[in-house]
Amino acid sequence: MNNRGFTLIETLIAITILAIVSTAIYFSYSNVLEIFSASYLNLTALSLLDSELELIRNMPYTDVGVQGGVPAGVIAAAKNINYSNIDFVVKTAIRNIDDSFDGTQGGSPNDTAPADYKLVELEITCPTCPRFIPARATTTVAPQGLETVTNNGTLIIRAIDASGQPVVEASVLVINNSISPAININDVTDSSGFFKIIDTPPSSAGYAVTVSKSGYSTDRNYRPGDPLNPNPLKPYATVVAEQITQTSFIIDRVSVLNVKTQDKFCVGIGNIGFLQTGQKLIGTNPDVFKYSLVHTTDSTGNKTVGNLEFDAYDFKNQSAVNEISGFSPMTPIAVDPDGTYGLTWLIEPKSPSAITVTVVDQNDQPINDAKVTLTKTGFSDEKYTGRKFVVYTDWSGGNFDSKSINIEEADPAGELRIKDLGGGKYASMSDEWLVSKTLDFGTSDVDFYNLIFNPTSQPAQTSLKIQIATNNDNSTWNFVGPDGTSNTYYTINGIQIYQGHNDKRYLRYKIVLRTDDENVTPSFQDLALDFNSSCVPEGQSYFSGLNQGTYKIKIEKAGYQTFNDNSVGINANWIDYRAVLSP
Repeated sequence: MNNRGFTLIETLIAITILAIVSTAIYFSYSNVLEIFSASYLNLTALSLLDSELELIRNMPYTDVGVQGGVPAGVIAAAKNINYSNIDFVVKTAIRNIDDSFDGTQGGSPNDTAPADYKLVELEITCPTCPRFIPARATTTVAPQGLETVTNNGTLIIRAIDASGQPVVEASVLVINNSISPAININDVTDSSGFFKIIDTPPSSAGYAVTVSKSGYSTDRNYRPGDPLNPNPLKPYATVVAEQITQTSFIIDRVSVLNVKTQDKFCVGIGNIGFLQTGQKLIGTNPDVFKYSLVHTTDSTGNKTVGNLEFDAYDFKNQSAVNEISGFSPMTPIAVDPDGTYGLTWLIEPKSPSAITVTVVDQNDQPINDAKVTLTKTGFSDEKYTGRKFVVYTDWSGGNFDSKSINIEEADPAGELRIKDLGGGKYASMSDEWLVSKTLDFGTSDVDFYNLIFNPTSQPAQTSLKIQIATNNDNSTWNFVGPDGTSNTYYTINGIQIYQGHNDKRYLRYKIVLRTDDENVTPSFQDLALDFNSSCVPEGQSYFSGLNQGTYKIKIEKAGYQTFNDNSVGINANWIDYRAVLSP
C-alpha cells in the first residue's frame, strides 16, 4: 500500500489559488455592496426631491420664491436636511418666466404683466456620501387666478467672451440692499449667455451685478460715489418700471505671465518690485484702472502672475537700488485669453539718471547693431543696440586664476605691471602673464564683437599682448589670437574678436607683459569686450550715470535712414525712449 501526502509545492499552489478565489469573491461582494449603497442613496435623494417639490406646489403662490431673490419668497436658497439619517444639501432657484403666449415685455404684443409663472429648480447633493451623483428636478408653478399687472421691470444680464460669444453657465451674483425686501440672487446664465430677472422691483443705480466663472476673469459694475471709484464707467444697474434693462459683462479665460529679473549673464536678481497696470478703465475723473497691482520677484528673480484677464499691461520698476537696463518683449504686453506670456528685465545698479533706448523698424521689430550716440555739452558716449559690455579693471585680492611669478597685480590696485625686483629694476627679457578667472555668460548662444583695452600705448622696448580662450565645458582652455591660432595676439585696441569664440559659454583672457629694458614696465588697466546673447534683450542700448538735462540722440544703421533727436529730456531716474528707423 502506497501512502502519499501533498508536497510543499502542491500545498503552496493550493493556498495561492484559494487566496485568489477568496480575494475575487471579496471584491465582488464589496462592489455589490457599493452599488447597492449608491442606488439606495439615489433613491433616497429622489424621494426627498419629490417631497420638497410637493411642499412648494402646496405653498401660496406669493410665497414661492427664494429669500433675497426675485421673485421674493420664503424658501431658503440652500438648506441642510437630514433625511433617512442621511445629511443632504438642497439648493433652490426660482425665476419668473415671461411666456410668449400673451406677448413679452417690450415685444409685440407688449406684455404688461410679464411674470406669467415661476420656474422652480432644485438640486440635491450629499457632501459626505461617496460615489453620490447630484440629483436635479424642475417644475413650474402658476397662479390660480389671472396674472397681476405690476409696476416692476425686467433686468437682463448677458455674459459674453472677448470675441463676443455667449458664456454659458457663468455665475451671476445680483445684490440690491436699497429696496425692501433686499435682493441677493446667485444663479447662472443660460445656453445663450443670458440671465433674466422678470418682474424686477424698480431701483435707481441699485443693482450690483458680478459675473464670473471658474478659470475666467470677473466683470462687475460699481457703486457711484465710491471714494475709490467715484465715477464708474459701468455703475450699478437701474431698473425702471415696466421697462427692460439689459447690461452686458465680458469675461474670458485667464492667462499667466512669468516675470524674470536677471543680469546680462542670465543670473537671477531677486526681490525686484514692479507695478503692473492694465489699460482697461473702470472709472474716469480720476482714471481708475481695473488692474493695478505691485508684485515682487522671489530670491531667484522669478514671479508668476496668474489670473490675468485679456488686456494690455505696462510695468514700472519699484526698486530703490536697481534699474532696468533692458527688457523683453517690448511693453505694453498684449495678453489674450488663455495664454502664457513671459517678461524679462535686465537689472543693473541704479545710477543718478539713465536711459534705455529701444530701436525698432516700421513693423515694430527690434533692430540690433544700430549705433546709438548720446551727446550733451561736455558729454559723449556711443553704444550698439543688442549688445552689452563686460569690463575688468581690478585683479587685486586674488581676482584671477593664475599668473607668472613676476606679475604685480596689486601695487597699485587696478593695474597690472611687471614686478619691481628692487631699486626700480623690473624683471626683463621674459614674458610675464596673468590668466583671468572664468567668465560665465549664462548661455552658449553668444556672439562676440570688439576687444577694448587701456592704455593703448606702452613705453619703448615694452609690449602688451592679449589672447582669449573659450569653451562650453569650463575645462578646455586654448588661448588664441585674432586669427584663431596660438601664435597671434590682440595688440590693436577695438579689434574684432575671433569669430570662432562665438557660441561658447565660458571665456578667459590672458594678459602678457614684456620689457626688454629693466628700467621701465608696461602696464594694463582696463579690459572690455562687447557681446550679444540670448540673455541680452534685442534692439536696446543703455546709458547710465547721466546728469539730468537735454541730450541729443543719433542712431545709425546700414540700410536705414539716420535718426536724429536733438531734444531728449532726461529729467528722471530712468527714461524709456523708443526710436523708429525708416529704410
